[in-house]
Amino acid sequence: MSQVNQIVECVPNFSEGRDAGIIEAIVAPLKGRPGVRLVNYEGDPDYNRLVVTVLGQPQAVKEAILEAVGVATDLIDLNRHEGEHSRMGATDVVPLIPIRNMTMEEAVDLSRDLAREINQRFDIPIFLYEDSASSPDRVNLARIRRGQFEGMPEKLLLPEWEPDFGQRLIHPTAGVTAVGARFPLIAYNIDLGTDNIEIANQIARAIRQSGGG
Repeated sequence: MSQVNQIVECVPNFSEGRDAGIIEAIVAPLKGRPGVRLVNYEGDPDYNRLVVTVLGQPQAVKEAILEAVGVATDLIDLNRHEGEHSRMGATDVVPLIPIRNMTMEEAVDLSRDLAREINQRFDIPIFLYEDSASSPDRVNLARIRRGQFEGMPEKLLLPEWEPDFGQRLIHPTAGVTAVGARFPLIAYNIDLGTDNIEIANQIARAIRQSGGG
């Protein structure tokens, strides 16, 4: 399909939700850029995580995201990172969602190009996930992320966990990143009138895909 008027959405998650200076530095390459529209970005101090949403022309979005990943790689040290959300990378996950005049196959191709360039530019090992996954065991992001940053050095040495791009060696401060194409994800927050964590966990297990919901 022609790339004329194609729109892709990208929702990268970065492991920084507290330092406003770092957050603004990460999103700076996504602002005022031809072919790219920064829709939203929000840092969560409890999760210590930044979720960004951009829309735009596929190649323009890819180049913008590469710059943002570079900033995150320079500024985030996961050896010092603490937060409630699981994480394995400074740039933890980079999903690409085909929005207009773009097939899932084209989104998968774009994700593989982006993954390859992240590895080549920043020496970060990359796992492909969801529709881009190289094997059924790598479709689920939670399965890839299991072990988190601290457990990745040993995990990458297991026969079944060779990265799709890069060596079996984590980036010393930026860890490992997952990149993939997927359909839109539904996510929402619920305010509970209780401090009973087990009630929250039961709701999460019933709803969340990774928990069987």
